[in-house]
Amino acid sequence: MDSRPPNLLLLLTCILHFWQCARGQSSYTIDTVGLSIKPSSTVQSGTPVIIRCQVGVSLDSIPNLTHTFQFTRDDVVIHSSTTIEDLVEYELNPARAADSGNYECRVTVKDKSKASFIQKLDVTGLQTPILHLNKTMPYESEEFIATCSAPEEKGSLIFRFYQTFRSGESQKIKQTAPAGNSSETTLILRVIGDSFLTCDFEINLVSGPRRSNRSEEIPVIVKGLYISPIMNVLPFSNVYEGDVIEVVCKVVSPLKDIAVFLTRDRRILKQAPISLVHRFTAKEGDSGELVCKAEWGNVQKETYHTITVQELFSRPHLMVDPIDIFQGDRLRLTCSVSVYVPERINNDTLQFSIYKDNTQLINAQTYITVADPSKNGNYTCTVQANSHTQTFVKESQTVVVQAKVPVSKPVLTVVGGTLVLGKRFQLLCHSDSGTLPITYTMFGPNRLLETKVVSEEDEWAIFNSSAIYKISDLNNFLCHAKNSQHRTTKTESGQLGRSTNIIEPVSKPVLRVLPNMGDVSEGQDVTLMCSVQRGTPPISFSWYRTNKKDALASQTSMNLEGSHSISSIAGEQQGEYYCMSTNPADEAKQSYIVIIGVKMAGWKKGLIAVFCILLLLALILVIIFKKRLLQFKRKTTVELSVKAANNKVERLSLTQAEVNKDANVTPGIMGKSVWSEHVSGSESDDQNSVTAPEKSEPQYTEVQTKQTDPNRVPVKKGTDTVYSEVRNSKQGVPDQTDGGTVEYAQLNREADHNTDPSNLDDHSNHDDCSVQDGRTDETNCGIVNDDKTADTQNETVLHCQPLN
Repeated sequence: MDSRPPNLLLLLTCILHFWQCARGQSSYTIDTVGLSIKPSSTVQSGTPVIIRCQVGVSLDSIPNLTHTFQFTRDDVVIHSSTTIEDLVEYELNPARAADSGNYECRVTVKDKSKASFIQKLDVTGLQTPILHLNKTMPYESEEFIATCSAPEEKGSLIFRFYQTFRSGESQKIKQTAPAGNSSETTLILRVIGDSFLTCDFEINLVSGPRRSNRSEEIPVIVKGLYISPIMNVLPFSNVYEGDVIEVVCKVVSPLKDIAVFLTRDRRILKQAPISLVHRFTAKEGDSGELVCKAEWGNVQKETYHTITVQELFSRPHLMVDPIDIFQGDRLRLTCSVSVYVPERINNDTLQFSIYKDNTQLINAQTYITVADPSKNGNYTCTVQANSHTQTFVKESQTVVVQAKVPVSKPVLTVVGGTLVLGKRFQLLCHSDSGTLPITYTMFGPNRLLETKVVSEEDEWAIFNSSAIYKISDLNNFLCHAKNSQHRTTKTESGQLGRSTNIIEPVSKPVLRVLPNMGDVSEGQDVTLMCSVQRGTPPISFSWYRTNKKDALASQTSMNLEGSHSISSIAGEQQGEYYCMSTNPADEAKQSYIVIIGVKMAGWKKGLIAVFCILLLLALILVIIFKKRLLQFKRKTTVELSVKAANNKVERLSLTQAEVNKDANVTPGIMGKSVWSEHVSGSESDDQNSVTAPEKSEPQYTEVQTKQTDPNRVPVKKGTDTVYSEVRNSKQGVPDQTDGGTVEYAQLNREADHNTDPSNLDDHSNHDDCSVQDGRTDETNCGIVNDDKTADTQNETVLHCQPLN
């Protein structure tokens, strides 16, 4: 139990520490970063300079906060430091020109960073360089070492070396690549005499280049090097083949380590120290320039002498005849030579030999044979001549003998093997054998003249030709082939027609319709014949209808015509037709359009005629039936006659069968209403049998009464309306107004003005139809006048009939 409190206290301490650390990560800020340069921003070279950077940080109880300081000059890091201090100094002791630039300090605290303002440091002045030479009295063109240094300077320096003559002229003799504060190089002086050497340097800063002062002058004496060699050649002139030539090359100088060389055409003949002697026998190719060279260190001196060796006889020349050799030709090889100095060379001593592939064929000046493949090879000849002192052997140049193969008879073919009449084509002229190059010449029916030279194995003589339209024109093409200017040309002709697949394009097709009788009838079989006058089979025929994109049918035929049948043609198949033809020439031709009209089939025409006749007969029968039915209806219509008398007695006559006595009669206004049994158009003649009539609309008939006494005083005519209602009903059965027929008769009569007013009261001004049982039947009233003369009275008949 005693150990628990310390453990608990330690745990609480750790938690508090971590809490403070966590709290400190987010509880700080960089206030300022200051940069200063001491003693000044502009100092003389060699002055100690201190660059000071200080940071100000606001924080919340963060112990041991670290700061990372980074110093940069012209954006290049020159110093970096991490510390818990808030101040860091960077010292330049001493400061040099290379330290000049723009300085900046950046401080980083954990994940935050801040930079100071830029401060510029300018270090003025450069050190004067120091020059050192390993030789002050070199020979001309002798190499020596010069060193120029500025040990106190920093950075990359560019050194320059100068030579100043006594005339005061200064000349830059060398400039080294950028290096450190010292440069060592090799100098060569070629001007003999006294002079002075100096050096300086240049440093490139961001603000611009700066150049130092020159070093102290060092006097230099350049001595002349007299090692030019002396060369003697014996004999000096008139050198002939076989003469012995002696060459002496030497150097007179107190210097040691001098080497002497004798060269010709950049080839060393001999080498020796100080001096040399070289002897050799002159040959034909020894003419040229001799060079005697003396070398000491890297210094060289040369002396030249030209010799010309005259030939005693020429180099042999091997000649081939003929030059253009073909197999089977006679071949002649001749070796010849020219003698230039006959007093030294005797022609009788010349010996000739001819070689083939370094094998001797004959010891003679001439070699004759027949050219064939076994004689092909490299030929040379040699000539041996004897002078008073020695023997000379010379060899000719190499001659290559390659017997040519005569060109064979050419074969003329059409490229691709197929020729389409009317189209351009290409011809190939080829010989199976013959040494290249071969010249081919083509002649055609249109005076074509073209030449091609074949020089390579994979090259072909192909000629472009214009179109021909007749097969016989193929026989007019000729091809010439030759591979020699002196040999007969081989010619080929007349084979094109036998070796060429000739395709004649189809002519314009003609479309015919069979049977050829104008329009065809429905159900008839029709054949469309498409034919061409010419064309190479197979020929493809296709039939089309103008209002359809796809072909109706296609056929390939070996003949000049094809057919397409339409079985049982229908009316919708009439229209415009055409056909197209093509063959391997791939030139499609279209015929003219043919219009096919389809007439109606005969049985359809008869059927229509019969139908029309039947329809006409039915119409006639309907008309007759209507008339008879109308007459029948009139006979069965109730006729109502009303006759007017002077006593104004009106008689209503019903032409129908007598009205049943038990029928209800209701007087009408200004007249009489009669209900009568009224049968329809199908009623029988039996008046006692009553059938239910069809519902029909009432019809009004106007009955006019005229004055019967002509002797009476004329009175004003008027019209009194009397409604007569006739109903059909069965006796003992209640009236059904919906199913019966109601007829109204309007009686018009003339009355004089003196008519008794009481009578006029009987004719009440009711223009409406009668009302039966509180029900109003609205009808159209029609007036029919039927004048009958009976004595002196006029009779007006009221006909009542149903309306259809």
